[in-house]
Amino acid sequence: MSVMSETRAMHQIDEIMEKASGLLAAMRPHECEQLSLRALDIALKQKDWDRLARIVMPLQEARRLRRQEAADAGKVRLIDTQTQLRAKPEPGCYLIQPPLIAAEARAFRESALRRGIDVFVMTREPMARDGKWPIVAVGALSVRTKVDPPEGVEQRDSGVTRDEVTKPISVSWFEAAAEALGDAAIASVDPDEPAAHRVEDLIERLDAFPEHEKIHQALERAAEEALTEPAPKHERRRGLDDTTTF
Repeated sequence: MSVMSETRAMHQIDEIMEKASGLLAAMRPHECEQLSLRALDIALKQKDWDRLARIVMPLQEARRLRRQEAADAGKVRLIDTQTQLRAKPEPGCYLIQPPLIAAEARAFRESALRRGIDVFVMTREPMARDGKWPIVAVGALSVRTKVDPPEGVEQRDSGVTRDEVTKPISVSWFEAAAEALGDAAIASVDPDEPAAHRVEDLIERLDAFPEHEKIHQALERAAEEALTEPAPKHERRRGLDDTTTF
């Protein structure tokens, strides 16, 4: 890439993030998030690790604000039908469960956020034989972990979920499950890979599950490390998951 093209990209990132910072100060997190993601994409293509690291904080803060608004609604809505998916959502936490899958949950979240509605979305899969709930998020890859189900879930031998939810799900359980999922996403990144590769790994996991603050923090650290490391000598190793199955 020419010096002129590189300089143009740097100016473009700076202009975008100046607007994003203004939107964040004006408490317009959805717009800040979208601009930050645009700048992040440019910085990644340019391998501008310094700017990429600095983009992460406003992105994290914008997402924290909308996640907090969703949690403050004080209710976890359980969704398992296409009719529910198509209805206009209200701000809040949403747990998508079978027969719906994580790819549908992602589309639901993206649609709501495009309309400026604060939603916090996760997907559970059928209860495992050990009585735990697999929790999953998807993008170019899938991130999974298992957690104890919330209070009031009774195991069943039949049905697509293999259980029955008999009580409202608490926001505190929902947030704890989300924390566990994000931790699993970070743990799935190979710490021995070059920092530049870990940046891309973490961006993919953040794309799958954008609600976890510590993934943002891990991404910022990896970008800072990439600033001082030599360019990787081997190609990045990665795999693709099937996002259409449980």
